Amino acid sequence: MSKLNIKPLADRVLIEPSQAEEKTAGGIIIPDTAKEKPQKGTVVAIGNGKKDEPMTVKIGDIVLYGKYAGTELTIEGNDYLIMNESDIVAII
Repeated sequence: MSKLNIKPLADRVLIEPSQAEEKTAGGIIIPDTAKEKPQKGTVVAIGNGKKDEPMTVKIGDIVLYGKYAGTELTIEGNDYLIMNESDIVAII
């Protein structure tokens, strides 16, 4: 991955979502229209945190987030989500 020229502000986090599942456990291929939006991704950039609250996540962490969390962005042809750290529910 190339170096991104984006720096989130305050407690925001830039996440690269994982790819949607292509097949079910039984081997059935899932069409694009039926794929669910992934709720897992990798942290690629973080802000500095708030004055009294340092950031909990770090670059490279794999995280789980809410289904409708964040704002979708496309940077240099890649899809990302930017969201507040509070929208992240777990670090895997």
